[in-house]
Amino acid sequence: MAKITAAQVKELRDKTSVGMMDAKKALVAADGNMQEAIDKLREKGVAKAAKKSGNIAAEGLTHIEVSGNKAAIIEVNSETDFVSSNDKFINLVNEIGKAIVANEPKTMDEALALKIGDQTINDAITGLTAVIGEKISLRRFKVLDKTDSQVFGSYLHNGGLIGAIVTLEGSDEDAAKDVAMHVAAINPEFMDRNQVPADRLEHEKAIFTEETKAEGKPEKIIPRIVEGRLNKFLSEISLADQEFVKDSDMTVQQFVESKNSKLVSFVRYEVGEGIEKKQEDFAEEVKNQMK
Repeated sequence: MAKITAAQVKELRDKTSVGMMDAKKALVAADGNMQEAIDKLREKGVAKAAKKSGNIAAEGLTHIEVSGNKAAIIEVNSETDFVSSNDKFINLVNEIGKAIVANEPKTMDEALALKIGDQTINDAITGLTAVIGEKISLRRFKVLDKTDSQVFGSYLHNGGLIGAIVTLEGSDEDAAKDVAMHVAAINPEFMDRNQVPADRLEHEKAIFTEETKAEGKPEKIIPRIVEGRLNKFLSEISLADQEFVKDSDMTVQQFVESKNSKLVSFVRYEVGEGIEKKQEDFAEEVKNQMK
């Protein structure tokens, strides 16, 4: 049996980020063969990662990767925000973004099967889950295309807790980035009022009408009041109608037009939105530990 040196243990730890004892055990089992030891840790890691699969991962990062006329926005989750600042996690997020924008997968299965280096995205996620000890998952992604006459504008807030990408018809990239910052900050639901479903508009109009009647307004001015309230509602959910966050004297539409551009599309991801996060009761946890 080969003698395992401290240098070998350090090398394996540097390559895999596992604990010292795990590294030594793997080298002993592999009779000093470094690659075989890495493989054994990966095999062991798959079992460790499987135990984490039921955990809630609602932290993490969004990331935007732009390549010519294509762009990808992704969200990769972890269980804690501590892990999302880990260099290995950040590097994995970046590599996933590059693979997705280059290959334009249509489904999550296709995305997870893409190669980054000598392994699939799924294997890379599983491996890092085992190393870090937290569930990691690729939650969602979207690939966007633009024409040569259009520009992308992207913005990541707070290192990637919110990601927004905007496409404008026109050549002003700074304007597109400004609109992306607005999207990140204000979170519009629709590009413009034409995209708001008719049944939702009718629902809101009916509510405003009943509210206005209940206020005792004169019958003849009710339609005008309802129209004003409906316009205010639209200005809150429609990107084009919102007050521009950097200049409240104009709407986003007016800002874009002042730059000889036109709104085309936007996508906004916020880490963990829609995920029911685990509620920690630290007092109860302490009680349980004392018992």
